[in-house]
Amino acid sequence: MSQNALVLQAIALKKCVKATYNRTQVRLAPHILYTRHDELYLDAVTKERDGQPPREVKIGTFKLTGLQDLAVAADQPFEPESIFDPSSEKYQGVTLFAVEQG
Repeated sequence: MSQNALVLQAIALKKCVKATYNRTQVRLAPHILYTRHDELYLDAVTKERDGQPPREVKIGTFKLTGLQDLAVAADQPFEPESIFDPSSEKYQGVTLFAVEQG
């Protein structure tokens, strides 16, 4: 399965993904896939970095091509974070797929 298909599946099913990003093992809760400068980006909440939870909940931006060894963590569902705003100006006209809230 392609990276794009894996991310779309994870967003649709509200499942975390595991990947290596900048040589760091991460577990992400993907919230939205969009384009910027003709590149694919994923905004996600980092649930774990090198086995440790983050100090605070925040939405991070990840260039899709930078996510290596990407896999859906089928046993790790997530709930969309209230800090995520799919109507943000950042996403206007470039959103490919976003998690359903509520």
